[in-house]
Amino acid sequence: MYTDIVDLREFYESALGQMARRMIRRRIRCIWPDLRGQIVLGIGYATPYLRPFIGEADRVVSVMPATQGVTFWPPEGPGMVALGDEADLPFGDNTIDRVLLVHGLEGTEQLRPMMREIWRVLAGGGRVLTVVPNRRGLWARADWTPFGHGFPYSASQLKQVLRDTMFVPERTGHALFMPPLRSRFLLKTAPAWEEVGGRWCKAFAGVTMIEASKQIFAGVSSRRVAQQPTKRRLIVPMPGGAAPAARQATDDDAAPSYPRT
Repeated sequence: MYTDIVDLREFYESALGQMARRMIRRRIRCIWPDLRGQIVLGIGYATPYLRPFIGEADRVVSVMPATQGVTFWPPEGPGMVALGDEADLPFGDNTIDRVLLVHGLEGTEQLRPMMREIWRVLAGGGRVLTVVPNRRGLWARADWTPFGHGFPYSASQLKQVLRDTMFVPERTGHALFMPPLRSRFLLKTAPAWEEVGGRWCKAFAGVTMIEASKQIFAGVSSRRVAQQPTKRRLIVPMPGGAAPAARQATDDDAAPSYPRT
């Protein structure tokens, strides 16, 4: 079940939420350093991480699930958010270049339909970046944060979900190594936690993120391949071999013939 939109907004307005946004956004930037000319779609509650792409990408839009709720975004300028069903996205086939899925996979009750819709709207060569709570991390147990709700995933589980829904995992990232505490001292040392954790403690990160590409199968031609005519096998008796029993009996009963003198 999705976290309510009010709780999500309040978390990202807090000091802990702002720190989480900076750390995750920095890792997303490492995976997607340049999105110029791309169409970017956010699903779930991805708006805190879409702002760096405004002005860089060709177009940025976001869809928030109806069971979660919606909030206007961005505060300035025209709205770029729509309320919809994650299993029925309001976009045509092959129209999106990048999909950022945050606070969506762990809360949806329509996992496979949602992933199939993402596959449908992605263009050939498109990428989806999923950000989910790591089941080994402390953030998955912190129910005062959005990452403590829903179903957390390990990296291997997330890769399996992507493969089962026709995606090919490409790159894996991790973020949020700092404990989910509101201590001002810990918040100030968050970059150091990220540096050390990214080198030595990836298995205990707060979130796991995997970039995957759209898997496209080769089509099979409807033209029937001409079949070679089947060769008939001809069985020929070997010279000197035994004749069939019926034929042999006839030959033995026949009277010998002699020439006339």
